[in-house]
Amino acid sequence: MSQSQPAVSVIMPILNEERHLANAVDQVFAQDYLGEIELILALGPSKDQTNQVAAALSKKYPKMILIENPSGKTPTALNLAIKAANHPIIARLDGHALIEKSYLSLAVKILFSSDADNVGGIMNAQGTTDFEIAVAKAMTSKFGVGNAPFHVGGEAGEALTVYLGVFKKEIFNRVGLFDESFIRAQDWEMNHRIRMSGGKIWFDPKLKVTYRPRPSFASLAKQYFQYGQGRRRITQTHRGTASLRYLAPPLTVLGLLLGALLGMAGLTLGLPILTLGFLAPVVYFSAVLLAASSGLKGLSVKSSLYLPLVFVCMHICWGVGFLKRA
Repeated sequence: MSQSQPAVSVIMPILNEERHLANAVDQVFAQDYLGEIELILALGPSKDQTNQVAAALSKKYPKMILIENPSGKTPTALNLAIKAANHPIIARLDGHALIEKSYLSLAVKILFSSDADNVGGIMNAQGTTDFEIAVAKAMTSKFGVGNAPFHVGGEAGEALTVYLGVFKKEIFNRVGLFDESFIRAQDWEMNHRIRMSGGKIWFDPKLKVTYRPRPSFASLAKQYFQYGQGRRRITQTHRGTASLRYLAPPLTVLGLLLGALLGMAGLTLGLPILTLGFLAPVVYFSAVLLAASSGLKGLSVKSSLYLPLVFVCMHICWGVGFLKRA
């Protein structure tokens, strides 16, 4: 073990990751990091062959530890893995996240040079199918997800939150573990508590993690519905954290519903003034088509057709998730 680079525990919450897990694990153990690395997989009740893949990988890599996460919930998996970790640096990854060879070396260097408690970089969404490529385009678009640096890039500096993260383990003694009531947005909530305790969250665009998007409309809709519910929990738990970026989807949903209702009432009652309500969906869907048309460069015909539908799916499902009581 290098005396100049502290040992790192890489933790992964794992559920239904048969497709990408082997690549993700191989890249952890291919790092150029000179310190010791252990990898802890918190295995949920997957419906595919994920656990069998993990068992085979654990025979290949002696520094890989498998623990059970019967609930399948991400924050529970993270907490179980943190408790099992043996090293002073915690690097959180996902089973579908791919990292460059120098990721850990660079992240640990930035962690100490910035005097931060958690560092992270770009959520570099990249798809492998026509649908996933369209989702990746939407997830790196300001129209799709807003202007958060970890989505669209920006200058290195302090941030509200970062993607995944590399932490000093001691921070969990100060602020506690992940809140297991947050099925989504548990990372934002954790970073909020770190900042409220006087800690620092640091974003650096040199840190890039390849993210594999959801493969279908059903899985994407579920993901963004849960994002919306997580954001609602954040605003309820931590007052004053709401922002226009997070309120835009629920306001869009309400505007579309109200506009459509007014328009239909105008037609039914013969009141032309109320039919102006139809302007709300017209303006929104025009904006969707404009944003999609400006992002078609390099996309296949299928991906181009998917893109506006992906925008709508992400916005509406997030908004409905935010508006619906959990």
